[in-house]
Amino acid sequence: MTVETVEYRVGSVGCRGTLVYDDKVRQRRPLLLMAPNWLGVTKHAIDRAAEIASDKYIALVADMYGAGKIATGPQDASALANSLRSDTPERRRRICAALEALQVAADERAIGDRTRTAAVGFCFGGGNVLELARTGADLQAVICVHGDLLTPLPAKAGQIKAPIFVLHGSKDPVVPKEHRDKFESEMEAAGAKWQMLVFGGLLHSFSEAESNVPGIAQYDPGAARQAYAMIDGFATAAFDGNV
Repeated sequence: MTVETVEYRVGSVGCRGTLVYDDKVRQRRPLLLMAPNWLGVTKHAIDRAAEIASDKYIALVADMYGAGKIATGPQDASALANSLRSDTPERRRRICAALEALQVAADERAIGDRTRTAAVGFCFGGGNVLELARTGADLQAVICVHGDLLTPLPAKAGQIKAPIFVLHGSKDPVVPKEHRDKFESEMEAAGAKWQMLVFGGLLHSFSEAESNVPGIAQYDPGAARQAYAMIDGFATAAFDGNV
């Protein structure tokens, strides 16, 4: 797999995303924007992008903090993530800029197909791709994996163009059932095309082996395998107009 740094700007903030693709594949492939968890563009995030992208996608790991910053731990990550959670317009600007950076990078290398574009996010990143969908971005699929579901700026009727797929744990204490219910109400009011699959008994971050926190987040290898397959399955179906 080829791994390259892609630099782009959001106003005065310089960002450093990571582009991941199989350079042995010659034909143009779908684009996959990946928003990582609150730790940022870590090696785990890059490896996850490479696993999901395989030989099927051109992937970019979005840099939401600028300068490719990686959080040193939960306290640092919480401060970084919450600064964007409290500024939804800026959060949206940064994830939109990451999408544009992916499209430009793929065009420059003549390896991507803009007409088949998906976004996937994990935890904090899941919230980021949902905010991208709420902007009305021209995407074919948005997948949120154990992510933030609520927003202070709910989508208006007709605003969301992309089909949305949410994967969540029933016992997630970070984003509990009341959040799922409010998200459902938002999607229905917006007239969005959306799906939600709830894994019974699972906590937060069930697809990320590096994110275990007793009583809060717990990796589940079976659910992780299912989730990764479902990400590709939903995106592929959406590209084919079958969602």
